[in-house]
This record gives sequence, structure tokens and C-alpha cells, in this order.
Amino acid sequence: MDSKTIRYQNTRYLVEIAGGVSNFAEKIGKGQSQASQFAGTNPIKGIGNKVAREIEEAFEKPHGWLDIPHTHSRETKSLDQNISAPMPLSGRLIPVISWVQAGAWTSVDSVPADTQFEEWLPPNPKCGKNGYGLEVVGESMLPDFRPGDKIYVNPDFQPDNLKTGDLVIVTCEGDAEATFKKLILESGHIYLQPLNPNWPEQTIPLMDGCKLVGKVVGLYRDV
Repeated sequence: MDSKTIRYQNTRYLVEIAGGVSNFAEKIGKGQSQASQFAGTNPIKGIGNKVAREIEEAFEKPHGWLDIPHTHSRETKSLDQNISAPMPLSGRLIPVISWVQAGAWTSVDSVPADTQFEEWLPPNPKCGKNGYGLEVVGESMLPDFRPGDKIYVNPDFQPDNLKTGDLVIVTCEGDAEATFKKLILESGHIYLQPLNPNWPEQTIPLMDGCKLVGKVVGLYRDV
């Protein structure tokens, strides 16, 4: 189930407990016609990040609540009766950051206090307490990781536990953005490798000034 559908199903639940679109619109401070465009039974537009956060605030839900599946006490009419309700997820929502931020941050402790995250991923215990998400860009990690996929990253991995084949995030001095590659350990040397067999550089030595800053521990993909 993609993020657009998850937001819509959660919103329809809130519409029902509010007593209809009219009451829902009033509660979130929107006009009824505007609310119907994204919260009605036949929506014509998706729910953007700004509106999602406004809905959560109006219904006193935690930041990111709208973006993860929930088992609701009553079914919304929009749910396909052939589909079972999603299992509830618990744990810390995972913030999605930029590749520039991934190159600058070593842990959540170094994240500026006023940072506003626009997107969150469902919880993943493998991320640890400081984990974050990244959106895959480019084609160097095809076919396993496509552009637009989200990956879970644990920045608190133990370097001694890394092995050949692990997927890692690397940052290098002078480069604004971090990079995502497969790790190769061979004869005391560290190499990086893309998964795409057609990528021009197939073996990249880990140069001085570069360091491993995260281990990729999961994948989140819209369907």
C-alpha cells in the first residue's frame, strides 16, 4: 500500500469519527468543498505534507501519524472488504533526511534542534535510536534499489561487525552529499561497489578522508 493510500484511509477514519466531511472540514479549518477534494469518498487530489500535519494537529495526533497504517476501531467505507486491516506498528517513526544532511550528521545528537522533517517512515527497530531514512537517487544500485525507494539507515553500527556485502552510507571530505554502495573487504583493504552491473566504476577504493557513516538495514517501497 503506497503512502498516498495510507494517508487517505487514515483521513477517512478521522472523517467518520468527526461525523462527516462538513464537521471534518470545520475541525481542520478548511472549507467543505476543499476538504472534499482530498477527504471525500471520491477524492480528486492527494494529501500534501502541509495539510497532513494540519490534520494531525487538529485531531491531536502525533507528527507523522497520518503516514503509517493503523488498525482503526471502526472500518472506513473506503476500505476494500477483500483486504484485511493492516497490523498496527509501534516504535519510533523514522525521519527521512537529505543526502547532504546524511553527509553532515553522524547521529541525531548532531541534528539542529529546529530541524523540520517533511517525511517519515514506519518504525524499523533495526535503525536503532538514531536511525534515519534516505530516498534513493540515481541508478548505481539498480536493480535492487530503484530511484524513489526509501532506505533505512543505522548510524550507530559497529564497524567491526561489517562484512563484505553489507550496504553502507559513505561520506568524503569535500563532497557535499553522502553516497550509498555495497562494501567489499579484501586483504585488509576497503572497497565500495555499485549493485548495477552496468555502472562504469565497479570497484572504488575507500580513499583517505572518506568514512563509513551508516549501515543500510532496510528498504521501504511504495507499490
